[in-house]
Amino acid sequence: MTKRIEGTTPKQDGYRMPGEFEKHTRTWMLWPERPDNWRDGAKPAQKAYAEVAKAINKFEPVTMCVSKEQYANCREQLPSEIRVVEIASNDSWIRDCGPSFVINDKGGIRGCDWEFNAWGGLVDGLYFPWDQDDLVARKVCEIEGIDTYRTTGFVLEGGSIHIDGEGTVITTEMCLLSEGRNPHMSKEEIEKKLCDYLNCEKVIWVKDGIDPEETNGHIDDVACFIRPGEVACIYTDDKKNPFYEEAQAAYKTLCEATDAKGRKLKVHKLCLPEKPVTISGDFAIDAIEGTMPREDGDICIASYMNFLIVNGGVIVPQYGDENDALALKQVQAMFPERKAVGVNTREVVYGGGNIHCITQQQPAV
Repeated sequence: MTKRIEGTTPKQDGYRMPGEFEKHTRTWMLWPERPDNWRDGAKPAQKAYAEVAKAINKFEPVTMCVSKEQYANCREQLPSEIRVVEIASNDSWIRDCGPSFVINDKGGIRGCDWEFNAWGGLVDGLYFPWDQDDLVARKVCEIEGIDTYRTTGFVLEGGSIHIDGEGTVITTEMCLLSEGRNPHMSKEEIEKKLCDYLNCEKVIWVKDGIDPEETNGHIDDVACFIRPGEVACIYTDDKKNPFYEEAQAAYKTLCEATDAKGRKLKVHKLCLPEKPVTISGDFAIDAIEGTMPREDGDICIASYMNFLIVNGGVIVPQYGDENDALALKQVQAMFPERKAVGVNTREVVYGGGNIHCITQQQPAV
């Protein structure tokens, strides 16, 4: 039987969040279906999710969570070795509403069940309600028999943090200091909360992310730890690129940063798509009250950085862009011990996220 742990934090209990590059037991995903976010009744997005799940499954087990209405369809679209479980949700971003797992050195695992409010709640959240999303982390942990820490009164999404597993977390000011998250807390109080629940000593603050409208600038589109002491960061010299300024600033910040162990970070550059991915033509998205509409000409947040590190591999977004092959080559060079695999995720980008956003790794213990 699982329980909610009251009165202590992972740090106090000797648990830490491992780096994504450490060994996994499995990856979790959430099946898309919202007709007000995904075009054409989410059918193209479902195909893309299935391709991502199949790519991951070549390296480690995958569990897909799905509503009761979509269970039969989802089960039909996925190979039998991918586990499908019924879990209600409001949309399909398990990185943000799912648990962040923490482990200790005695074979223990627990889950951080962050409060979720759809990226900004009533201030600038993307949809209402989000009550079922806020239960996803607890349900996932219940299935696995894992105890949880609930951060009541503290809002956080998994896509807003990257961890090195050795005491350092990277995040953005744009997201964690946004009015819709924890306006009652100071920057110092937010730092303490991160360090207590992730078991870290140092927070590296990148000023801005590249999607102020969607997630208020999640770090997972901008930079990530690829191993202790080393990070990847988006980079472009093209001043016409819509993300030029943010990419340059993030790269400079990380090049000047040191981690919790005092190491100067080694920073690897990762290109951006040559052409911006935009919403255009007939998009066939239902208009529903309480959801932020998608409009013709909107620039999508297409970043190659939104990859997932898995056991022996890295699953990398591809867009049908001329820089796809370069991005794959750059990622492969960062991970000589793993196989970089590209999956076309243009349809996922149209919905506001990418491979890292739609996955959540469960670390091995």
